[in-house]
Amino acid sequence: MTHPYIPNAEPGVRAEMLAAIGAASVEDFYADIPPELRLDRPLDLPEPFVAEHDLVRHMRSLLGRDTGTDEALSFLGHGCYPHHVPAVCDEVNSRGEFLTAYAGEPYEDHGRFQALFEYVSMMAELLEMDVVNVPTYDGFQAAGTALRMACRHTGRAKVLVSGAVAADKLSKLRDFLSPDIEIVQAPVDSGGEMGEVVLDDTFAAIYLETPNVYGVVETRGRELAELAHAHGALLVVSADPISLGVLAPPAAYGADIACGDIQSLGVHQNHGGGQAGYIATHDDELVAQFPSRLFGIAPTTVPGEYGFGDVFYERTSFALREEGKEWVGTAAALWGITAGVYLALMGPQGMREVGETILARTRYAMDALAGAGLRVLHDGAVHFREFAVELNDAADAAALLDRLRAQGIYGGVPLDDRTILVCVTERHSIADIDRLAAAVASARRADDEGGRR
Repeated sequence: MTHPYIPNAEPGVRAEMLAAIGAASVEDFYADIPPELRLDRPLDLPEPFVAEHDLVRHMRSLLGRDTGTDEALSFLGHGCYPHHVPAVCDEVNSRGEFLTAYAGEPYEDHGRFQALFEYVSMMAELLEMDVVNVPTYDGFQAAGTALRMACRHTGRAKVLVSGAVAADKLSKLRDFLSPDIEIVQAPVDSGGEMGEVVLDDTFAAIYLETPNVYGVVETRGRELAELAHAHGALLVVSADPISLGVLAPPAAYGADIACGDIQSLGVHQNHGGGQAGYIATHDDELVAQFPSRLFGIAPTTVPGEYGFGDVFYERTSFALREEGKEWVGTAAALWGITAGVYLALMGPQGMREVGETILARTRYAMDALAGAGLRVLHDGAVHFREFAVELNDAADAAALLDRLRAQGIYGGVPLDDRTILVCVTERHSIADIDRLAAAVASARRADDEGGRR
């Protein structure tokens, strides 16, 4: 299919490009996509609308099919969380001078450079690290890049990844690290933490998450850091920044690289979007391994004046296109600015208060759901924001979520056919949690009366 505004779609041009790279057809590029994920028919689109108001009506009817997590009582998390977004975050990130996902360039973007410098400075303070990058697409990419940084630094091609990682994140890591880096998965112990592992001098890094996919706070960070360092490897820790008002930052127990997603810092749940990732290190040799942009401050030629701009620019594929360590393109800069606004608004005291609130309400919810008859996993561990409950079988789990949904409650995200991950943040009041527990108890009684168990 050709398009007048896309010259590369012209058959002659396309054939010339395919010949240059030795590909038989465009289909060669899609060979890695499983057939079941590909659409082998034209898109089911309506007839073109000739009036704008008809298009608006059509789009509203499509959007009206959804019930947002701010309309229902939602306990959905699993990587995209229902935290409170202060109005000032939306006010600042909707301003015209910021309203683009693109990173911008020096000739037109000095204001954004300063805003991002402020963001990375506050993140560095929160993480107790010296260097933080401009946001990547999401925390998944940040984790993949952090592990590639560790492999480049050590000259090794094998990493040990915690088994307590979300399945979709592990899938993304495999995509990001293939074909040259091997992933070895570590076991999960009965408490929900990373289990005992064996390491040797062929590993580049241990990858740990805290809180992990079960919401469990990992407590063996220093031990794992010492194990990694004893074998010349690095400890890479993914930590949600909103937890660091009450939990020790990864650097405090020896992590060499910290990474994660910043969606929790002032960004709404947005149909799975609104994600952005951070990577942080100390000011050491690892700085040379960052593929992404770094912003800093430096004196200008005018005495007493300072400017904001790229640091160590020659690392990037922007400077040396063919020699960049990794390809770097569009950044989620807008969400970095938004996170900066959130951190500036909250301050250290605010971050501590929100963290304490989440810790307390998570435990309250665990106790409430246990009292409602659910089996709460890893009950003895410290949890932050999420915890898992297990039901007898897939039918039980599906029936519970259906009954809750019928009452306007999104009860959680299935981790597998029997396990449900429940998310509690500062947005959930005690009354909200009590309503969930009452609905769960009612659903369980209905199932019992129906003879399901």
